[in-house]
Amino acid sequence: MQILINPDRKEWKNVLQRPYADNSAVLKTVQDVLTDVKARGDEAVKELTKKFTGVALDRFLVSAEENNAAENKVTGELKQAIQQARKNIEVFHAKQLNEPEVIETLPGIQCWRKSAGIEKVGLYIPGGTAPLFSTVLMLAVPAQLAGCKEIVLCTPCDKEGKVHPAILYAAQQCGITKVFKIGGAQAIAAMAFGTKSVPAVYKIFGPGNQYVTAAKQLVQMQGIAIDMPAGPSEVCVLADETAEAKFVAADLLSQAEHGVDSQVLLVSTGLSIVNKVQQEVEKQLSNLSRKEIAVKALTNSKAIVVNNIDEAIDLVNEYAAEHLIISCKDADAIAERITNAGSVFIGNYSPESVGDYASGTNHTLPTNGFAKAYSGVSVDSFVKKITYQKLSEEGLKNIASTVVQMAEAEGLDAHANAVKVRMAE
Repeated sequence: MQILINPDRKEWKNVLQRPYADNSAVLKTVQDVLTDVKARGDEAVKELTKKFTGVALDRFLVSAEENNAAENKVTGELKQAIQQARKNIEVFHAKQLNEPEVIETLPGIQCWRKSAGIEKVGLYIPGGTAPLFSTVLMLAVPAQLAGCKEIVLCTPCDKEGKVHPAILYAAQQCGITKVFKIGGAQAIAAMAFGTKSVPAVYKIFGPGNQYVTAAKQLVQMQGIAIDMPAGPSEVCVLADETAEAKFVAADLLSQAEHGVDSQVLLVSTGLSIVNKVQQEVEKQLSNLSRKEIAVKALTNSKAIVVNNIDEAIDLVNEYAAEHLIISCKDADAIAERITNAGSVFIGNYSPESVGDYASGTNHTLPTNGFAKAYSGVSVDSFVKKITYQKLSEEGLKNIASTVVQMAEAEGLDAHANAVKVRMAE
């Protein structure tokens, strides 16, 4: 990790810049995939799957027999963990459901807003070096709570044409029956445009590599909604002298092992804790199965020392991390001053990995600074908010003059007349 001491505020934008990757070639490749799948459907998906993965598939839909076999391969301990995580996620997200509240803005004028689940949604679950069965729970649970009528899940299979058993078990626990063995940009294309096998959806959710991300961005330009802009995963740890260096190092490494393009950021008010964390990182690296990935990710990462906690808070708000861990004295008070972050973890005993799996909050979060304007996935992500109004004759009389005056001032006589004709009776 590169260590920076008290960078000038004028330099913060450059200091906090995420690693840039020119993806123009990726976009060209992905656009060709989208065009092909849109034109040829299943045949294109089969050919592309064989081309990119070497797997020849006769059918994409996971069968009942495959589901049963997968369930038998998941250990009892992991089943229990998945069930506990699903329950916690459901408890947290269920509280996001609200009953419509009717507001009377004037006598005889009632207005309200009601949530309606998006009818058809697609979930993309990575299944490569790290099969993210936890993401099945994070997306499927709020989708079910929101009342989505059709939930389609796409995930890559292995060289033998099989989906990771934990992914299938998690899908079963969430009531998902349509799981397709399709990965990469072709999976996004299949869900966006529909094929003979894969239903078209209205909105696509889920993380993925640069090809999946590019595919989501491109289909959004063609009218298919997506959860949010996404980039490589990231964490920022805000630590002072009260932080446990080994805890901080473990948090940084837990994010660094995601991928070589992941970024970790340490912000501190003292150089001593930074040095201790650096030593701990070196110790813990040797025990990681994904050490090589973590080491490469650390080359994109920085430790920044600032003068005081106020400056540190300003800096992390400017960075707008996907995950922000506050390992400081008065962590609760500091958390209240955070305005830009995907998810905040407060205190020395709140590791990011708990939120990634089982505390109940969602781990599908905005990256690349988008936390300045975007929220993480929630039940709201799976619903549309429809407004309603109902006016009595008295209510229309009470507001008629206001509407007529405004419509005529804008030169929209037909708008004004829609009120006048009712008042003339």
